[in-house]
Amino acid sequence: MSRRRLLAGLSLALPALWLGGCRSESAGVQDNGLFEPLDLSEGQWREILGPEQYRILRRDGTEPAFSSPLDREWSDGTYVCAGCNLALFASAHKYDSGTGWPSFWQPINDGHLGTKRDFKLVIPRTEYHCVRCGGHQGHVFSDGPEPTGQRWCNNGVALSFVPEGQPLPELREA
Repeated sequence: MSRRRLLAGLSLALPALWLGGCRSESAGVQDNGLFEPLDLSEGQWREILGPEQYRILRRDGTEPAFSSPLDREWSDGTYVCAGCNLALFASAHKYDSGTGWPSFWQPINDGHLGTKRDFKLVIPRTEYHCVRCGGHQGHVFSDGPEPTGQRWCNNGVALSFVPEGQPLPELREA
């Protein structure tokens, strides 16, 4: 194969790989039959969430690395969406990724998180969000530990931690 043909083939293949996703894509909140989606107005979200939570959950922001106490939380328990209280991660799946954000190698239930491609940093990343309320949680990468090889890198302010033995909060209602 000539160098020219190889380069031409790569020029077609690389953009396709670059644009491809690693999980099923979800543009927004979807009804997967497990629970009622939470659809609130921006005004209602501003009343419920603090300014930093609103910026991250509703405007796809990112908190500074190493700023969240949840990055250093190692007690047994469950991490729920700070927007709607849907259980997202278990402490048994948490690990220290060294990134400065709470990281998990798998969610509690794949149906609780939706993904979409994010090009905000030019290099494509896979953003994930709570499927119940659409709240932005973080990004998932393929450099995590076994058995999944995934790193679910979460904004701490987008989560609430419920220690083991305490009841999970009721799902937020409209």
